[in-house]
Amino acid sequence: MNGPHLNRLLSLEAPIRIADGAGGYVETWAVLGEHWAEVRSRTGRERDEAGVPISTVSYNIVVRSAPFGSTARPMPQQRFRDGQRLFVIQAVAERDREGRFLTCFADEELVA
Repeated sequence: MNGPHLNRLLSLEAPIRIADGAGGYVETWAVLGEHWAEVRSRTGRERDEAGVPISTVSYNIVVRSAPFGSTARPMPQQRFRDGQRLFVIQAVAERDREGRFLTCFADEELVA
């Protein structure tokens, strides 16, 4: 198997909750680091939500692996950012037997 072509620099972000001072919280995103990645589209679909068309495209995003427990290892519900584009990670799997690369299955949603 050929190695992936890691040609896009993506930021890995995780959701964090910050107390709002009134007993609640505000959710924001913290940057955990950057990854060189190979980004390939898989499928796309469109749905209607409250009268607004929403386009969803699924991607395979391949990055170098990181040890379990490391903040550099992508996890579901985190996201990759490429400028204004956001790719929400749904699942993560090892790409090769040696565990050198990870495939992140991610979705990008756009309001049409």
